[in-house]
Amino acid sequence: MTGPGEPGDVEESPAGETPPAAPADDAAGDAVDGSADDAAGSAGADDPLAAAQADLAERTADLQRLQAEYVNYKRRVDRDRELVKAQGEAKVLDSLLTVLDDLGRAEEHGELTGGFKAVADALRSAVGKHHLEAFGAEGDAFDPAVHEAVFQVGESSDVTVTTVGQVLRIGYRVGDRVLRPATVGVVEPGDAPEAAESDTTSAGATDDPTD
Repeated sequence: MTGPGEPGDVEESPAGETPPAAPADDAAGDAVDGSADDAAGSAGADDPLAAAQADLAERTADLQRLQAEYVNYKRRVDRDRELVKAQGEAKVLDSLLTVLDDLGRAEEHGELTGGFKAVADALRSAVGKHHLEAFGAEGDAFDPAVHEAVFQVGESSDVTVTTVGQVLRIGYRVGDRVLRPATVGVVEPGDAPEAAESDTTSAGATDDPTD
């Protein structure tokens, strides 16, 4: 028999305890962990570039959206400015229409002479620079958008459509905007005298009891 502590003795581990791993197993585990860390580091090195590219694309889209909004805003402002300007001009010109009417009547009666004529010409030149245009003349085709018919002059075979036969008050417009329609009397198309006489003769022939 050998005594305690002699080389031949083998110490038993207490029940339930796992013997420590061999040093070779620890070295293999460290090698695997090192390879995984290297792979993770390599993947992490690519992530900042992808993130930067995504951020750049997002900021570029935001910039393009802001630029489009600014262009639309500027377009609306310019349109509103032109509209306000046109409305202001139309209001001023509208207040001068009665003056122009008086000048026209005075000119028809031969009363617009000397200094008055010079003033009238200057006023007409001034409003003309704002594209004020008079319209409404006998013989014009009647257009309800620019003419206001107040009576019917009669019928005529010389016209094929409703036509302005008399102008009571001329109209004014600026571009496509009508400031005041022309007040007119209209002539409606009628049958030619020859045609009307022929119709009457035909009707009389039909009613003749001797036939």
